[in-house]
Amino acid sequence: MSVSLLQKGVFMMSIFRSILPRVARSNGWRCFSTRIPYDNIAELNKEMESIFGESPSPSPLGSSPPQQPVQPAHEAEDSQPVLTHTDSSGQAKMVDVSPKEDSKRVAIASCRVLLGQKVFNLVASNEIAKGDVLTVAKIAGITGAKQTSNLIPLCHNINLSHVRVDLILNEEDSSVVIEGEATTSGKTGVEMEAMTAVAIAGLTVYDMCKAASKDICITDVCLQHKSGGKSGSWSRN
Repeated sequence: MSVSLLQKGVFMMSIFRSILPRVARSNGWRCFSTRIPYDNIAELNKEMESIFGESPSPSPLGSSPPQQPVQPAHEAEDSQPVLTHTDSSGQAKMVDVSPKEDSKRVAIASCRVLLGQKVFNLVASNEIAKGDVLTVAKIAGITGAKQTSNLIPLCHNINLSHVRVDLILNEEDSSVVIEGEATTSGKTGVEMEAMTAVAIAGLTVYDMCKAASKDICITDVCLQHKSGGKSGSWSRN
């Protein structure tokens, strides 16, 4: 190495040491790391260029801002839920299921009707004035499942192959536990039919028993299981 290059290097280091503290103080950061912010490196480079007439070559400190990883577009799209009952302008629409394949589709839903001890005893002993609560509610639930498309505006009119509605008295919380199942072979699912079945059955229990108490509460109407179709099977944990 020539003496002139050595002298130039020593002079550059002395300049760097004199500039860096001033830049640090003006920006409020302390020099305990070699990871110096990009804006400050650019300022140091500008000082060097004004002294030596050229920009310094890249150094281990880095001369470009840190690069952020770019998430693939398909991952971002997959994480976005899609509402199928609205069009591109946000207006309600009925989904066209004609391109779909026919498959067996099953859905199971449930709900709970909290009766209270007094009404529970009346239902259990079949002493409600209107008659057999559980039998009437069972028939109402089956009928409700078949009327789903008339009750829910954008539901398809489905040919149901089977509907099951079961009502069980639960002594632990003085309730009626209702489970409904709907089955079809077609292009769209029967989740709404199963949930309509248990909801209508629960409302019927209330109607049958409301003369004895107004504290009756219908709760926990939800889907428990579905199978068939493009999305496959799903079960509530």
